[in-house]
Amino acid sequence: MINDNEIHTDDKLMCIQGNTFYSKGQIYTVGRIVNDKYFQILTSGDDDHWYATLDDKGIYVSFDSMIATDNKAFFDKIA
Repeated sequence: MINDNEIHTDDKLMCIQGNTFYSKGQIYTVGRIVNDKYFQILTSGDDDHWYATLDDKGIYVSFDSMIATDNKAFFDKIA
């Protein structure tokens, strides 16, 4: 888990709980930083991305869904 509570552009994140867009065990790159809580996680080599959250629950991307299943992808920062 993150100790320094900071995310920077080009940091590498490993998906620890995947979903339709992010695969468990894969490494993803941080894109543009919005603020100390929100930032982009790139989904491919081009500019495709979703916005992630960094808070006391960790690093995750939430997806709006009408389905009752868990729709979040969680990540750990790679040192």
